[in-house]
Amino acid sequence: MIRIGMSTTCVYPLEPEHAFRLAKLAGFDGIEIMVTQEESTQQAEHLLELSRRYALPILSVHAPVLLLTHFVWGRDPRVKLERTTELAAAVGAESVVVHPPFRWQATYALDFLRIVREISAEHRVVIAVENMFPWRAAGKNLKAYAPGWDPRIMDCDAVTLDFSHAALSGVDSLEFVNDLGARLRHVHLCDGSGAIGEGQIFDEHLLPGHGREPVAEVLETLEARGWSGSIVAEVNTRKAKSERERLELLRETLEFARTHTHQSKRRRALTRSRRALEALLPGSRH
Repeated sequence: MIRIGMSTTCVYPLEPEHAFRLAKLAGFDGIEIMVTQEESTQQAEHLLELSRRYALPILSVHAPVLLLTHFVWGRDPRVKLERTTELAAAVGAESVVVHPPFRWQATYALDFLRIVREISAEHRVVIAVENMFPWRAAGKNLKAYAPGWDPRIMDCDAVTLDFSHAALSGVDSLEFVNDLGARLRHVHLCDGSGAIGEGQIFDEHLLPGHGREPVAEVLETLEARGWSGSIVAEVNTRKAKSERERLELLRETLEFARTHTHQSKRRRALTRSRRALEALLPGSRH
């Protein structure tokens, strides 16, 4: 069964406890931890305590992103990935999300897929390579990633689909899903309004349904196939003027996911079944 989680990036730069609390209030099934400079995102014991307190499992862990977390766990990208995977195993997460190497990380890029397989096998955690997007300067696309920004062309075993990144790169997400087949293991739920060169210059992470990607169609396709990965909301809520407004945005995102994976219908059916059974119990009112 598909689980619908929320990334701690949805409330960045707030600390993880705020993410757990809001995810619980919104009704998500679990949490994805983005490793940042905040030490609490790096400590398994603290994260497990939050997971127990809010009764929310940690579904996945996102490896630190170089440009934002240059000094987290040193500068060696292999060490960063290994530490992230160790953390994921320690907190019971099923998967790790990692970006492709930057072009200037030449040695790491050369051995990237071998490193991913070795670390994944050692810790028995899926490492899913995330789709990225071309960088653009002076009207030209730049080769920022090696072997590239599109994991469809890589010999990797597991992939994360991010809808906002797909929009920026001009990729149709449904085509992306069909091309990947069983290699798609994780989804970042969001949206985007267009590709670089069409007026977009930044990674939007809009709420699903607020952009141009076929998000609903992708979720319905995954549901129809019996896909069993995690769909994790990674939406930008920084414009929210209050916690209540932020919570409403998160609830809208969750309801979109549940509607298009038919979870709302299933939940209503389960509620009706439970009430019918309760009515048959001794002492119940008919």
